[in-house]
Amino acid sequence: MAKGFDVIGDIHGHSAALESLLIELGYRETGGAFGHPQRQVVFVGDLIDRGPGQLRTLQIARRMVEAGNAQMVLGNHEFNAIGWVTPNGSGGFMRKHSKKNRKQHSAFLSAVGEDSKTHRDWIGWFRALPMWLDLGGLRVVHACWHEPSMKLLGSGLAEDEIVSAAKGTDLHDALEIVLKGPELYMGGMSYTDWGGNCRDHARFRWWDPAADTLAAGCEIPPNSLDCSGEPFAPLPQTPLDSGRLPTAPTEVPVLYGHYWRSGATPQIDGPLSACLDWSVAGGGPLVAYRWSGEAELNRENLVAVRSQRESGASESPEPLMVWSQ
Repeated sequence: MAKGFDVIGDIHGHSAALESLLIELGYRETGGAFGHPQRQVVFVGDLIDRGPGQLRTLQIARRMVEAGNAQMVLGNHEFNAIGWVTPNGSGGFMRKHSKKNRKQHSAFLSAVGEDSKTHRDWIGWFRALPMWLDLGGLRVVHACWHEPSMKLLGSGLAEDEIVSAAKGTDLHDALEIVLKGPELYMGGMSYTDWGGNCRDHARFRWWDPAADTLAAGCEIPPNSLDCSGEPFAPLPQTPLDSGRLPTAPTEVPVLYGHYWRSGATPQIDGPLSACLDWSVAGGGPLVAYRWSGEAELNRENLVAVRSQRESGASESPEPLMVWSQ
């Protein structure tokens, strides 16, 4: 039985960084799978899209899971991959095959060969992944721990459930919250995200006990511009309806990914939550949290490898700077 869990943030096909992080954490590859004599990895999802090492990343994670050396929760990019191949009953697919969506998904599709046996095999594996893990003293989810949504979702992702998860349904809203995080309408204000898209909704800082106004609750990237190209103005101090929104953890620590954090040194949110997505696909570090049973999280348990921008690089591991905080 594992004496601790090493929870790894969003990888997005950056296999060289993943291998370096596993080695730094004390894992060694034997019999085709990385393993540790006393610990187990937990992947927070989003193995795929963007980076150059799609297949190697997938193989590392799956072999570890099948060997009992890791667990994994579904990320929104794996969910989108399922939607890409799932008919919507109207001649299309649950994930629209738009130019924008294809571009986002192209690295994975190119690696597996769209509609190939390999592609279908990976989709089948994604379907079997849980959307969250309650490990007793620790909880792991891709984007947001929200028990009302989890109760509605149950324990599986059957194809008919995905097809029924159309916008406007309770099931769709629950999937959005758990896998992508809740969002707030900004009252007519908007900003331009890193992909050049104009957004009038912002991600809600559900992990923050002080997120009780629109200004405090919206997660806006630093130095954002509004959709006219001007600096994004401060949001108003409009009170939020807390009864309708997910709340910060109060009892058991929650580790999650998804939120594209940035900064020179990864941090935890506080004693009961931490985001482990520090934008490896944007040149940031790949981050893990080493949990060994503590009731409160400690930033000293964060371990990271500084990633190189791997665009055009081979999938073979490269020496990366390793550091801990």
